[in-house]
Formats: sequence, structure tokens, C-alpha cells
Amino acid sequence: MRGAFRKISRVGNLTGATKWYLSDDCLLAAKRVMYTVEYRRFYLRDLESITVWPSRVWMLRPIIPGVLLGIVGVLLWKGLNFTAGAIAGGLGLVWAALELALGPTATSRLRTTGASVDLPLVKRTRRARKVLAKIDAVVRAARVGVTEQPSAPLDGPQPAKPSGQTTSESAPAAAPIGDFT
Repeated sequence: MRGAFRKISRVGNLTGATKWYLSDDCLLAAKRVMYTVEYRRFYLRDLESITVWPSRVWMLRPIIPGVLLGIVGVLLWKGLNFTAGAIAGGLGLVWAALELALGPTATSRLRTTGASVDLPLVKRTRRARKVLAKIDAVVRAARVGVTEQPSAPLDGPQPAKPSGQTTSESAPAAAPIGDFT
């Protein structure tokens, strides 16, 4: 089915989510905030680059909850009982280990011929390769299709004819135009 959109990525947060769809000729971002949806269409022929890099503060995601739950665990262990403290401390340790295993969070930028847009493409950088590979394959296919089409088919090469007269009156009134259909 030509022109059908297929979902390639979803990045959610507390205020909404951005879903990315890919078709044969464009990349579509549907950004949902509360009850509104904002659509942005990026045509594949206009894409210059898509850049994904780790965010600067990604290490705060495992450190802050891990340390806070560790402190709560120690306070519960000393004040209330050992089991509650062990559970809170264990949750902090598991949270930090899980965040480190998932890897750094990502920031991304799409650059087109007309603008540069900062929209989240993926949540984590390790997933970026897979999503960018899908986009790259469709972009290459779209650009190969454009370069294969001849710009103006002509009947054949026409040799240059030497002209004895050089005035503009001797030139033919209408030059032949190639058929574009």
C-alpha cells in the first residue's frame, strides 16, 4: 500500500507523547499535549540530517532516585525496622541499576532545507540506531527513485550546425521542446 504510515517510534513523558510515523515520501511527528495533537510533516526529499545524542543530565536519572531511596532505606532500617529499610534500599539499588542498564536518554534534532527542529525521536540512544536505519532505508529508496527519472527525454543528440549568418533574424522563431510526458 503506497503512502501508508507505519509507526516507528514513540517518546512519552508526563505532559504528553510524540509518535513518529514513516511513509514512502514523508516522516510525520504527532505531538500530543493534553487534548491537542500537533502534526509536523517532514518530506524525505527535504531532510538534510537527523542527529541523536545523549542528553547532558542523563546520569541524574539513576543517581537521584537511588540516593534518595537509599537514604530512606537507612532511616527506615534504623528507625522503624530492618525489613522496611531493606525494601526501600533495595528499590533504590534496583532503580539505579535499571537506569544504567537502559543507557543514556537521548536528545535529537531534525534538519531540513527550511528549518531545524528539536523533537524527541527516541527515548534512549541505544534505540536510535534501529530507528535511524529504518528512516535511512526509506530516504535512500525515495532519493534513488527521484534520480532514476529522466529530467527531459530528448529525441537524440543533435549536432551543432555551423551558421553562415549571425544575426538574430536568421534564428528560428521557436526552438524545439522535448516531450516531458
